[in-house]
Amino acid sequence: MRARILSTAAVAAALVLAQPGLALAEEEADDPSTTVTFVVTSGALTLSVPAAAALGSGAPGTTISAPIGPCTVVDARALLSASWTVTAAETDFVNGPSTIPAADATYTVGSVTTTGTITVTSTNVTLSNSAQTVLTGTAGVGDNTATWDPTVAVNVPASAVGGAYTGTLTQSVA
Repeated sequence: MRARILSTAAVAAALVLAQPGLALAEEEADDPSTTVTFVVTSGALTLSVPAAAALGSGAPGTTISAPIGPCTVVDARALLSASWTVTAAETDFVNGPSTIPAADATYTVGSVTTTGTITVTSTNVTLSNSAQTVLTGTAGVGDNTATWDPTVAVNVPASAVGGAYTGTLTQSVA
């Protein structure tokens, strides 16, 4: 009887060794692995605006207005939770000794086009020599952009002297 038990055990061992899947399973368990890493790069928060804008012309007592051209915020910081604010300030408009105050002008944001994930809120303002918030980006994730074409309107006082007036509109993002 003892010989029969050994021959049954020998047959069982031969069957196990003849099974290719069992031997393969042991080899797979010993396969080497590779750790893969990479870096997502980040950039800066920038604002591009037109270098110059001509609003046109009009008589004293009228409003002169025009879009100034596209303005774009590019947020390439690749943040998990991004936010930014755009401000605008205007100097007084000067024509030689004549001045039209910055407060006689308005900044209307208009429609805003975005890419990526960002929630943008706009605020139309009466311009002044002090920076005022015109656009706020919140709940940003990763890289995003916002583009708008604001309209600047100047209420020309009835007492304005004829000639070309120049002021500087300063926009910034932070």
